[in-house]
Amino acid sequence: MKLTDKFKKKKITLDEIKDTYNIKEYLELYKLINRLIEENEIEPIEASGGNGKKPALYSRYKLIEKEKDNSEFIDELNFKIYSKLDISYYKSNLDKYKENRKYILQLSDFLKNKVQLLNRAVSMNERSFQIWGREKFIQKEKGKTILKNLKVDLKLLNYYDTSEPLAYYSKSKKQPQNILILENKDTFYTMRKYLINTKNSIFDIDISTVIYGGGKNIRKTFKDYKISVENYLSNRDNVLYYFGDLDYEGILIYEGLLFCYKDKYDIRLFNVGYEKMINKAIDEKYDLPKTKEGQNRNLKGEFIKEFSEKYKVKIEEILKNNLYIPQEILNICDLMEEE
Repeated sequence: MKLTDKFKKKKITLDEIKDTYNIKEYLELYKLINRLIEENEIEPIEASGGNGKKPALYSRYKLIEKEKDNSEFIDELNFKIYSKLDISYYKSNLDKYKENRKYILQLSDFLKNKVQLLNRAVSMNERSFQIWGREKFIQKEKGKTILKNLKVDLKLLNYYDTSEPLAYYSKSKKQPQNILILENKDTFYTMRKYLINTKNSIFDIDISTVIYGGGKNIRKTFKDYKISVENYLSNRDNVLYYFGDLDYEGILIYEGLLFCYKDKYDIRLFNVGYEKMINKAIDEKYDLPKTKEGQNRNLKGEFIKEFSEKYKVKIEEILKNNLYIPQEILNICDLMEEE
């Protein structure tokens, strides 16, 4: 019986060896220990010290695991894996190969026998299920790591990301029209309700459609804007206003949207909304909340330049003091006051 078969730990005491082999005589134990050392089953841990007997033995020993025969896995990597996959990482990390073998073989089989399916683009989750039978394997599981280790360019899998569908309400389908993108859900519901029940304007600006932006998600969503909305909303002559929280994150959402899509759409800032927020905060002497920690503060200046000097000063003061004004400072009552 091998000690490594009985003990899963890496170190063992002299007494444990004695008990395992049921040895009564010390000389017999001494001979056993030397035989185990010669057969490369154990190695003395010198730092454990001697046992004080003659002939002396060390008190503790390191169990030496028998080198595993990995020839089967090496042969598999060399001769069974799809030839265009780079197997160098897994040849140097056989434990990782054994751990992920099932998924690597599934990918290899797909590329060998079904590679023609890559000619047509499908969504990430659809491609993931097609290869591994797990729809989130690329997005949330081991997929991207395995593909990276095999040096597979993600473009090879010919998939596209899908964004959340846009939530919007249109009072009118006229073309062209003014559209208002709102960062937060509550404000979207409020302004949608207002448009449903009243006229086509918000703070004296004609608005026909409101869109729920969902914070940072709006940039990703806008990649598919043209195919996500009806034709009247993707009209190039439309004006798209943006309105969100007055904080670093909200400002960067606007600046990012402008930077990415200004060549495709007429994107503008809904200045009047921010001015209403600032005025209300000052007039009603709100104790403004502190800016959330960890916000990116690398503003590009595209937001602030859209305001008059009066409001520039107020915005800079708010940000400098690590404060912010949430969009929810405005509610249906503020809209009704404009009538």
